[in-house]
Formats: sequence, C-alpha cells, structure tokens
Amino acid sequence: MHSGRGNKLLVKRVIAGPGQWVDIDMDGNVTVDGKELTEDYLDVKALGNCDVDLPHQVEESRWFLMGDNRDVSVDSRSAAIGDVSKDQIEGKIVFRIWPLNKIGSIQ
Repeated sequence: MHSGRGNKLLVKRVIAGPGQWVDIDMDGNVTVDGKELTEDYLDVKALGNCDVDLPHQVEESRWFLMGDNRDVSVDSRSAAIGDVSKDQIEGKIVFRIWPLNKIGSIQ
C-alpha cells in the first residue's frame, strides 16, 4: 500500500474486498461475511487502533487491509486510512527472505 506520505510503502494484508463485511471482536478475531479467518501467520491477535464502525462493509472498488502487528498497525481499521483503492496498491509480496526460518513463497 502506498501511504501518500513521501515515498513510504506500507506492507499490509488484504483482508476483504469490495462489498464484503468485516467484523473484529474485542479479542481481535476477524470475520469476513460471517466466516472467521484462520490467521496462523499472526503472533498475537488484537483489535488494535480501530475507530471504524463494525461490522464494516467494504466500499465498492476498494479493499480492507490489516497489518500483521495488529496491536500497533495503522491500517483500514483507522478512519484516517479506511478502505484502500486499487491505485494505492503497488504490488503483491510473493516471497519472504526474513526471518530465515520462514524463507519461502507466500500464499
């Protein structure tokens, strides 16, 4: 995601797409269209800095993004960021090199 703050790029996960409903409970469990996400890639779940109304329906032609460090990540849970348009998305990460014990393709 391009942050619009100089040349900084932010790495976030696409959680939901246009028209989908996102909900997050107080423990940080995320559901999309009523189905809880299995997020094995997270070390800790957290509601984090969330000031959007939940459940939240993603706007048309936009995506709901969340960072993996849920307790401190600034992402679509913040009304200042909100749903992200396609022109703000720069690319897709397909390979991880760090940490070394998790090197490989990203699904």
